[in-house]
Amino acid sequence: MIGDDWGPDTPAWMKSALCRETDPDAFYPDKGGSTVWAKRVCGNCPVRAECLEHALQHNEKHGVWGGLTERQRRRLQERRRHDNPIIDQPDDNTAA
Repeated sequence: MIGDDWGPDTPAWMKSALCRETDPDAFYPDKGGSTVWAKRVCGNCPVRAECLEHALQHNEKHGVWGGLTERQRRRLQERRRHDNPIIDQPDDNTAA
């Protein structure tokens, strides 16, 4: 969910986000509340992918971002880690 607080570090894509034109409470429902409406807005948003990546990179803990809830984003992060594990290999300079 994107607000209207534009600062010098605000990514340009945020200005095109459809959620700017909607009720922010829909993107931050109470526990057990519905996210259907927020996800519907995200589904039509031209910057959905950028929004989702922003939320993943900045570890957004609350709200619907890029059409996913915090729980869905956490699962996506886990899948990404599983599919692309970092393999520790010895540095060429430290090999004996």
